Amino acid sequence: MRILGVDPGLKATGYGVIEISQAVNRSVRLIETGTIEPAVSDSLSEKLSKIYKNLNAIIVEHSPEVMILEKLYAHYKHPTTACILGHARGVICLVCAQRKIQLVEQSVKRIRKALVGNGSASKEQTKAVVAHILKFNPEKITLDASDALALALGYAHLERY
Repeated sequence: MRILGVDPGLKATGYGVIEISQAVNRSVRLIETGTIEPAVSDSLSEKLSKIYKNLNAIIVEHSPEVMILEKLYAHYKHPTTACILGHARGVICLVCAQRKIQLVEQSVKRIRKALVGNGSASKEQTKAVVAHILKFNPEKITLDASDALALALGYAHLERY
């Protein structure tokens, strides 16, 4: 089974594709990970278009069966953050619907609890665990990409794949 994790953002959208083998050992393998980073000078529509086009290409290339999207969290001190993230999440949901991929939303705390054992673990702690599980150098990827991989791995763990 292929799982695509997505950590949405207008400045940086992290993504990660993993594959869980259905064999007895149920091994996990990293397929691709990275960050979609629109230029700061891009207009809102250009940023959204870049996120859409890149995720669409990733889906076409890797054919994931499910996409795990970080659940929207709005902090009362930063209400506009939820609105801004809503734009990115909208195009991510759109590409998912157009490609007929199952969409699952997960909270960061639930994913971190599943992977690290602590729902309040830092991004750096989560990145270290993700790197350990997938056997790569944690310095090679961004925090956004590791968060996306954490979403995919956490979902696999929660669903007992």
